[in-house]
Amino acid sequence: MLANTKDLLKKAQKQHYAIGHFNINNMEIVQGIIQAANSLHSPIILATSEGSIQYAGIDFLYNLANTASNITKIPIALHLDHGKDMNIITHAIKLGYSSVMIDASHEKFEKNIHLTKKVVQLAHKHNVSVEAELGTIGGVEDSIKSRNILYTDPTKAQEFVQQTDCDFLAVAIGTSHGAYKFQGQAKLHQELLKKIKQQVKIPLVLHGASGVPKFITVQAEKYGAKLSGVHGVPDSQIKQAIKNGICKINTDTDLRLAFDAGVRKIIKTNPQEFDPRHILSPARDMIQKVVEKRIKTFGSNNKA
Repeated sequence: MLANTKDLLKKAQKQHYAIGHFNINNMEIVQGIIQAANSLHSPIILATSEGSIQYAGIDFLYNLANTASNITKIPIALHLDHGKDMNIITHAIKLGYSSVMIDASHEKFEKNIHLTKKVVQLAHKHNVSVEAELGTIGGVEDSIKSRNILYTDPTKAQEFVQQTDCDFLAVAIGTSHGAYKFQGQAKLHQELLKKIKQQVKIPLVLHGASGVPKFITVQAEKYGAKLSGVHGVPDSQIKQAIKNGICKINTDTDLRLAFDAGVRKIIKTNPQEFDPRHILSPARDMIQKVVEKRIKTFGSNNKA
């Protein structure tokens, strides 16, 4: 049975750690994430974007996550990431997702409130929790594109949460989607995060927070990838953000890079290989390594 996302985050908030949200697209990614969480006894949140749903199908991804939750003892929640299509959001709620995100951050403040309230009213009837977003982060991920960062206003955040009754809030403090997050030195606005935390009592979420580990990019580039200029969020800043109130941290880019690095190596070093099981197994193993590293950084190991 899938876990309740709100319950997982409330516990993380109380005990001052963060839970990893990991985007999934296929079976091998799910397996790598679950193996990592099992090995470190960590609760996790599996997430599907509208892009992954278009690729694999919402029912297929739901059943992958639900099966994983039924065969393991660790708490596993399933979350709809960056929901914009009301038909997909409604389907996810009725299907049995643990939580959904309504992303109306690109809209004006009043319309963001209106759309979020609409989703909250429907989701809460089905015991599904809701993530909303105030402010926008830069970068590109699936259909999410933004050139500029619009930082979250602490006072507006308080008003937004009070009016919408959302369960957790994604905030913009300087992160960016994709592997090219920063020009120059990475820097999150920790003081802004502290001010938001003072005004908002529900769990806070950090998007665009992949670390882009060096060991992944080195392997990918060794076997043909072109990744010059990629920059992630340093672990030290992630840990500081957790201390300052972040309870849920989204990871997608790191998983894509890990999968790519694993596949590139096996194809390059074993050009005679054509068995998809042999080609995808190293990618799954790389996913596990990355997720284990993230779990330790978030402090959620042994919290299951």
